[in-house]
Amino acid sequence: MWHSFFNHATPKVSSPTVSTLTSLEQQLLQTVEARYQQAEQQLKQHFPRPEITFKLRGKAAGTAHLQLNKLRFNPVLLKENADAFLSEVVPHEICHLLCHQLYGRVRPHGKEWRQLMQTLYQLPGNATHSFDTRSVTSKGKAYRCACGEVELSIRRHNKVLRGQVQYCCRSCGQWLQPTE
Repeated sequence: MWHSFFNHATPKVSSPTVSTLTSLEQQLLQTVEARYQQAEQQLKQHFPRPEITFKLRGKAAGTAHLQLNKLRFNPVLLKENADAFLSEVVPHEICHLLCHQLYGRVRPHGKEWRQLMQTLYQLPGNATHSFDTRSVTSKGKAYRCACGEVELSIRRHNKVLRGQVQYCCRSCGQWLQPTE
């Protein structure tokens, strides 16, 4: 269930209670509200606040779900890159929602989005972040053959475990065997 905090105009967060959020997540919510107020002041228009979750995994720092007016953020990358996350990722994702509400269907990082990034938040409008993602990149599983060790992705490893497929080494032609 979505719970609101502060007042009716602020973002809604997906969480059992707002008190379970980390201080950094609470700071992000405050940043979202401040950035929305900044946009409203400059554009002389009110915008509905998005629903927010901190359940995004993988290499993406944030995602915007346009039709749902929802933002998802990666809590691991937030923790590891707090300053850049708050100053770059939050405005980046908000601009996606604002762009959708102002212009409808446009290219995700097109001229309308870049213009909002530059005029509202004085940011260059980079399409991707440059955070170190090693901590959120899933590690492969080790297999062996005559050549030595080979790493399979988690997806391929799970297919082997389910008995859906068996892989062989491209070099020696031997069937790969899990090392564990």
